Amino acid sequence: MRTLKSLALAALSFTAFVSVAAAQEKIELKYTVPSVPTDLHTQAMKVFKDKLEELAPGRFDTQLYDSGSLFAQGADLDALQRGNAEMTYVSFQLIADAIPEYGLFTAGYLFQSPAHYRAVLQSDIGKEFKQKVSDEMGIQLLDVCYLGTRQINLRTAKDVKTPADLAGVKLRMPSSDAWLFLGQALGANPTPLPFGEVYLGLQTGTIDAQDNPLPTVEAAKFYEVTKQIVLTSHLVDGINVTVNNQTWEKLDDAGKDAMTKAAQASCDWNNQKRVENEERLIGFFKEKGLEVTTPDVDAFRKHVQDFYLKSDRAASWPQGWIEKINALATK
Repeated sequence: MRTLKSLALAALSFTAFVSVAAAQEKIELKYTVPSVPTDLHTQAMKVFKDKLEELAPGRFDTQLYDSGSLFAQGADLDALQRGNAEMTYVSFQLIADAIPEYGLFTAGYLFQSPAHYRAVLQSDIGKEFKQKVSDEMGIQLLDVCYLGTRQINLRTAKDVKTPADLAGVKLRMPSSDAWLFLGQALGANPTPLPFGEVYLGLQTGTIDAQDNPLPTVEAAKFYEVTKQIVLTSHLVDGINVTVNNQTWEKLDDAGKDAMTKAAQASCDWNNQKRVENEERLIGFFKEKGLEVTTPDVDAFRKHVQDFYLKSDRAASWPQGWIEKINALATK
């Protein structure tokens, strides 16, 4: 009898040990991006990691990979969907490639500020959008970080007043269809090229120009191989912090809340730094010898908006959403 009791106690102890060990097993989060370490949204990943550890101590094993060291640009979303990584940033352009009706979110001159992006994602249409992205792409959108307002950066100086002045200019764009369409809308000859090859492409003349927010131009040192920045302000750019559904569905409500709040904290940090940087960078680029010019922005806006609205793409956009997005800009 004593032996049976001892065996029973040993079994209970072992079961308790296994249960505690299982409860303490960390959830792995491989967070992969193609951006360089000096870029603000790369640095914001560390803010996410630290905030998540603060909110859920010991719950997550967050591993950060930048510069395409784990997966190259274009492969990171596939890695999430296959379960080979858990987190990355996903652009609205990639979402539009998968769900064409959401090409609406990629249109030039639509969003007006980082707050506008967030207001839309937190609205009823934002909830519908996020649910469909989850259902069809297998990822959760936790928050949207401001990448800055995109400007055109030319290898050689050129008098650019209207989109007609960009005719024939080989403008580097990411390889997704939505990005290339924006390049066409601007009047240029869009040329797909991975981000990691842009510096060399500008240096050698493979491309004539690239478009990015000013903080990215600084972080990637594109000012070393270009002569001019044209302040077209054609896209208030945002990028989504995402986690795959395989990981999300493992979490209880507390875990989901911690991840969401950590993503928001990382975007808060990023957004503040981006706005501060944009305010100082005009002077910085002038000091580096670049011409900084302002074109006829109204001409660009009209050309870009007409280009989208007259395309087949606009026919698939959710009805009434442009009006709702415009209304949220003032809230």
